Amino acid sequence: MAVAQNLHVTQLGQGDRPVLALHCTIAHSGVWAGLAAAMKGQASFIAPDMLSHGRSPDWDRQGDLYDRLTEATLEHLTEPMDLIGHSFGAAIALRLAVEHPTLVRSVVLIEPVYFAVAQQDAPDLVAEYAHVAQPCMDALASGDEPLAARLFNRLWAGDRGPRWSDMPETARAGMVRGIHLVSEVENELIMDSKGLLRPERIAHANMPVLLLHGALTHPVMVAINSGLKSRLPMAESAVIEGAGHMAPISHPTETGALIEAFWNRLPATA
Repeated sequence: MAVAQNLHVTQLGQGDRPVLALHCTIAHSGVWAGLAAAMKGQASFIAPDMLSHGRSPDWDRQGDLYDRLTEATLEHLTEPMDLIGHSFGAAIALRLAVEHPTLVRSVVLIEPVYFAVAQQDAPDLVAEYAHVAQPCMDALASGDEPLAARLFNRLWAGDRGPRWSDMPETARAGMVRGIHLVSEVENELIMDSKGLLRPERIAHANMPVLLLHGALTHPVMVAINSGLKSRLPMAESAVIEGAGHMAPISHPTETGALIEAFWNRLPATA
C-alpha cells in the first residue's frame, strides 16, 4: 500500500466562505492569489500544491496517481465547502463532487481537462487536440522533460502567456518538475477509467455547478463543458471573455465576477 503524502497548503483571502482551490498541472497554489484578491474578501482559499508541484513533496510514483491526488486533496475537504478547480485541478474537483457530495456545497470547474466527455460527444475535437499536443507527448515519451514542459506551457498558455525564455528560472524549473504527471493520468482523463461519467455515478454530484471556459480556448474545452452541463444535475455555464485556458490566472477579475454572481444565486443553505 502506498504511504500517504501530505500536501503543502497556501491560505489566501479572509472571507467567510471556505473554498478549496485546486490548481492546474505545472502550476502551484500561489497562482490563486489574483483570484483571491479579486473576490474582495468574500472567500478564504485553502489551496494545496499537488504532488511534485510547489512546496509539496515529489510523487513517490507508487499506486495510481489520480487516486493518490484525490485522496491527498480529500484530506483538506474537512467540512462542506465550495470547490474551485482549474484544468487538471478541475478534474480532481469533479471526482470529489461525484464521490463525496455531502462535503461539497458548490463547484466551479474552470476548463476541466476531462477529455472523456468530448471523446464521447465530439471525438473529432479530441483528435484535433491530440494532433496539436503530439510534440509535447513525444518529448515526454523520449524523456526530454524540459522540452515537454516548454511545449505544454505554450500549448495551454498560448501566445498570450509569457515566453519560456522570459520566465524566471525558478518558474521554469517548477514546470519541468511536474510535467511527468501529464502522461500518468491520460487513461483516466481520456477513457474515464474511474467511471465518473456513468449516469448513475455523475448524478451523485447534485450540488450547484458552474462550468467556465475562456472565449479563446481550444474548441475541445467548449465541448467538454457542454457535455458536463448536460450530464450534471444542477449545472450552468458561462464564458470568460478575452481569456484562453489560463483564465483564472490571466483574467482573475473577470473570472471572479462570474464566480461571485454564481455564489449569489445559490440557495441560502449553500
